Amino acid sequence: MFQLLSSTRYDQYLLSLDWNRDDDGPCPFLLLPYHHERLVDAAKQHNWVQVTASLSYPLLKLSCLKAVHDHSSDENPTAFRIRITVSQTGEVSVSTTPLSALISDPMAPSLFNPLSDMSYDGPIVSLQIDSELTTPSIFTTTKTTHRSLYDQARARAAIPTLSPTQDVLLINENNCVMETSIFNVAFHRSSSWITPETSTGCLPGVLRRWLLSDGRIREDTKHELTRNNIINGEWVLLFNGVQGCRLGRVIDSVPRR
Repeated sequence: MFQLLSSTRYDQYLLSLDWNRDDDGPCPFLLLPYHHERLVDAAKQHNWVQVTASLSYPLLKLSCLKAVHDHSSDENPTAFRIRITVSQTGEVSVSTTPLSALISDPMAPSLFNPLSDMSYDGPIVSLQIDSELTTPSIFTTTKTTHRSLYDQARARAAIPTLSPTQDVLLINENNCVMETSIFNVAFHRSSSWITPETSTGCLPGVLRRWLLSDGRIREDTKHELTRNNIINGEWVLLFNGVQGCRLGRVIDSVPRR
């Protein structure tokens, strides 16, 4: 049986960023209110009534704080990947994985402009294009522990499971870009970053939601993002709820035969 899934970040640096707040003030978890709302929305889509009735934001935050407290010490890192799962009966489970602490705003790469910025000195993710098409379903539009289609896409591209520098772009049956195996994406078109509409079957990620609300990206209402107009070497903005924003470049754009 699958569970609902969401992954965020605990990092003391986040307390210094005005945009990362909840009702208690500055928050050490990256956009945790958005994660809560997405989990509740996913529960509604799966008709998990007990979850929608019981999963409150205070409960979720307390569970995350307890997990961090249980795994923190003077010798351990002060930043963690926070993996949240919720069962059909409403049981919340939180696990932690140590991360390197942030030293800058994780949203900063979204300000990169491929037309005017001559260089980028941060880590770059190499992006291949999946050799097969992905069928959208409730398991692409909600995040769950049922992730075999993403694992299969990475396997087809011969990408190691935990590689931080490689990923694969998923394409739906209408030849439209969806996302990568772990990131939402935006391509630079008409002087701005545009991201696939949710009608493509992509996940409505928490970073995607924040970037849209802040005007840093816009939705692809004209369906410009197709397999055939991806350019080899072009920049792609990548974003998820643990890493924030990163930049990638396409290394494979050979037209499908």
